[in-house]
Amino acid sequence: TGGKVFSSPVVYNNTLYIGSEDHNLYAIDKMTGKLLWKFHTNGAVHSSTAVYKGTAYFGSYDGFYYAVNAATGKLKWKFKTGGEKNVGAKGLWTMKPADRYMDDLFDFFLSSPLVSEDSHDPIVYFGSSDGNLYALHALTGKKKWAFRTNGLIHTIPALYNGNIYFGSWDTFLYAVDAKTGRLKWKFETGKQPVYHVLEGIEGSATCSDGLVYFGSRDGFFYALDAVNGSVRWKYAANNSWVITTPAVKDNVVYLGTSDTFLFLGLDAKTGREKIRYKTNGYTYSSPALAGNTAFFGDFTGSLYAVDINSGKLTGKFETPGRQANAKATLDSAGNIDFNLLAKGKDIANYDTNVYGMDQLYKLGSIVSSPAISNGIIYFGSADNYVYAINLR
Repeated sequence: TGGKVFSSPVVYNNTLYIGSEDHNLYAIDKMTGKLLWKFHTNGAVHSSTAVYKGTAYFGSYDGFYYAVNAATGKLKWKFKTGGEKNVGAKGLWTMKPADRYMDDLFDFFLSSPLVSEDSHDPIVYFGSSDGNLYALHALTGKKKWAFRTNGLIHTIPALYNGNIYFGSWDTFLYAVDAKTGRLKWKFETGKQPVYHVLEGIEGSATCSDGLVYFGSRDGFFYALDAVNGSVRWKYAANNSWVITTPAVKDNVVYLGTSDTFLFLGLDAKTGREKIRYKTNGYTYSSPALAGNTAFFGDFTGSLYAVDINSGKLTGKFETPGRQANAKATLDSAGNIDFNLLAKGKDIANYDTNVYGMDQLYKLGSIVSSPAISNGIIYFGSADNYVYAINLR
């Protein structure tokens, strides 16, 4: 593509759908990589796509959510939100200069749509940077209701037992009635007095067996009762952000951490740690499970295959950028060290952090979460490419 690919791929029939920072949504033949069509917007497409009955739904930083014909890319309808943006603040994380507004360099995602599979009244749900969770009629784009929060919503809604569950940058996880938008309950995660604007919920929730699982920037991973929002357990991630959308299989919940570079398997009922594998960098790529293997990427441009029973690495793919630039970019153990990335510049300056991120991107960082179809794993990279890799 013509830009970094932070969007996650979706496979529908024989087509792969994925967005790019070059403002396009791409439809690609999943077996050949041939471009079928692309749909141009006026903003980066960091949202992933939902496909329902021949229609592809996605959002763009231009402030619109779109419904296009999945076979042709022809517009069906679009809905204007109050605007899409990254979270940020003046003097972000106490960086200099204190009076400068700074985008959060680690806020990569827009909310991705979720469609209820109701043939009589299908609804598409998505969050917005304007603070609303929207419910639209999936066929017409007409608004049915909107639920207002006090923060940007960049998470993917989860539909479970008639409720929609989603997190906001206001630090709350919400449960609202899927039909009416009426609040059922809300749960507040941790805040820090200085950084609270950045301690919200960036990771999306997964619901299973009566529980809602999600991570937060407060350094915890939570399991809440889906009915009343009470805490069943929480896992302390050593102050690391937990950004990934968890995957649940056989009473184990799998997730990745940012600052501590971990892939974890936790007992779904107790939160007890069952497996851990340390990667080389921040893990924003959510795990995709196939058989006994979890596949996920990290910021160093590696795609990992980890056995979910033993926690051991069974395979690894490296982007060309990682192969070419790892020695010049990573430490002697192959890990991210942001002080090394700064190359002697003052890390307290925002511009130094922008520079450091640009160095990271040369590795082909994998923020995109993989999709698996017919023995092939698909994902996007900050090197502008979409990859299709054989599992074996």
